[in-house]
Amino acid sequence: MDTMTENDYLIAWGLYAFAALGCLLVWMRMTRWMWRWLREPLRLLMAVLLFSPTVVDPVKDKVAPALAIVALDVLFKVGNNVWRAASDLLMYGMIAFGLYLVIVLVRFPIERAANARKERAVAAKAAVAADEPEDEPPFGVAGDDRYGRPPVPSNPQRSRIEPRL
Repeated sequence: MDTMTENDYLIAWGLYAFAALGCLLVWMRMTRWMWRWLREPLRLLMAVLLFSPTVVDPVKDKVAPALAIVALDVLFKVGNNVWRAASDLLMYGMIAFGLYLVIVLVRFPIERAANARKERAVAAKAAVAADEPEDEPPFGVAGDDRYGRPPVPSNPQRSRIEPRL
């Protein structure tokens, strides 16, 4: 049986990484409609499942995707790597969700402050709009009155309406 060379090993990992990235992008597209606090952990879980490596051959320092090792060992009932791969998946998952929790704890007060700032800006804009006189029309007559002179009654410009600046 021919053994895998270093070049074959790198090509296999490259192909797997490309396929896993495609699967992750499809998963992101599928979870796009979900509530944000559900969508982000599901995407993180999928990334951990797809990109977690586990040691297959400790002598040669060869690793493989942990999900693939678990699936093949359980499906074909061969090998004793299933527990090592499952523990690696659990370890990487705990690390990833711990980092995600830190990011959420940092992001949450920042977003609350930004939302409060937006609400204050909307309230200030509404207060300014409420202070403006409502009896003044937004468009005025563009006659001689805009220069401080009384309008001439027979002036044909009186029928022309322009916005006030």
